[in-house]
Amino acid sequence: MMLVKGKNYTIYSILTSLLWEVILALVILKLLPRYGVSIPLWALIVLMALLGIYSYVGYWLGKRALDKMPLISLDTLVSTKGKTVTYLNPRGYIRLGSELWRAKSASNIDAGKEVTVVGVEGMTLLVKLSDDSAEGETA
Repeated sequence: MMLVKGKNYTIYSILTSLLWEVILALVILKLLPRYGVSIPLWALIVLMALLGIYSYVGYWLGKRALDKMPLISLDTLVSTKGKTVTYLNPRGYIRLGSELWRAKSASNIDAGKEVTVVGVEGMTLLVKLSDDSAEGETA
């Protein structure tokens, strides 16, 4: 997964915007006339300006999202309880509150079981079967 931050994000955004502008111009000037579709030059200019505005708004929103500091640390999730959404074999997904998280366990855990977060490995939560769930299975 590529992380794009700061100056790199700006360069990436400018280059991709220019690429889309070139593609739009080529389609309108070269491809459409082959099929008998003729778009006037003023319409091309308006479309390119609209695409530029759209690209700028996307850049601005993306930059704000990248610059935002995380509200919580992943370490604060340790000892939180959640419920498995998929079968953990040993990887799968769990639900913490309203969020889905990738999870990994030392043993296989069925879907719908309560688990406790015991650690964090990158963006994957390390989980174990909750004590409450383990007692329910042995009884």
